[in-house]
Amino acid sequence: MIISGKDLSARMKAEMAEEVKQLSEKYGRAPHLVVVLVGDDPASVSYVTGKSKASEALGIRNTTIRKDVSISEEELLGVIDDLNNDPGVDGILIQLPLPKHINSDRVIAAVRQDKDVDGFHPLNVADLQLKRPCTLPCTPMGVMLMLKEAGIDIQGKRAVVVGRSNIVGLPVAKLLLDANATVTIAHSRTKDLASVTREAEILVVAIGRPKFITADMVSEGTVVMDVGVNRDPVTGKLCGDVDFDAVAPKASVITPVPGGLGPMTITCLMRNTIDLFRRHQGE
Repeated sequence: MIISGKDLSARMKAEMAEEVKQLSEKYGRAPHLVVVLVGDDPASVSYVTGKSKASEALGIRNTTIRKDVSISEEELLGVIDDLNNDPGVDGILIQLPLPKHINSDRVIAAVRQDKDVDGFHPLNVADLQLKRPCTLPCTPMGVMLMLKEAGIDIQGKRAVVVGRSNIVGLPVAKLLLDANATVTIAHSRTKDLASVTREAEILVVAIGRPKFITADMVSEGTVVMDVGVNRDPVTGKLCGDVDFDAVAPKASVITPVPGGLGPMTITCLMRNTIDLFRRHQGE
């Protein structure tokens, strides 16, 4: 079974558009997402444009603040401070990566926790670890929603997460653990990685290497969630971290790239924006 993130995303967006309409009528304004973009990195510009289009389609107010790559860290922190203190702003997203002269950790921590739409603030990270209510990072949330969509019973399953980033690997491992899976986190230094991934009943791959997971690394009937977005070095086309054509015949469930988890990430960002708006209205 191939799970289409496009299909699930489209259904969620239709429901959220109606929800935003009702909230706007109830409170006299729509949820407001502000994206801060520093510089003109083509990939970042593309991502920001996608977020703007998604917001517009749902009726969410979207503002993009563009700053020159030469902006100082203090100036950027000043921009964030203004947004933190603006009651008309519900979600703040700092588009990463930032220029090297800016401390990304300091900037992310400067965003108020209740406006941190990405779920990257240290206090949101801590709340996730402590099983407290928090804003979840968008891609891990998308993984869990797609597993639910596929009807996967996570409880008691052996899950392997390949990749240990703060953005995907570590939070998705925690969410799987909270759903009562037995979780192994593997990475570039794992010895005999193939023997570890073959143990997986649920395999989440977020390592950033094109077609890294091959058929011999996956057991029959595995649920495969491919988070990677890469360029195939041979064809130049988008591909995941999993060799889809080789692995798909062995998998019981698999996500494609493109069209898998990518659309869900932006959809979950919209979900977080609406939820933060509701919180600001005292719901």
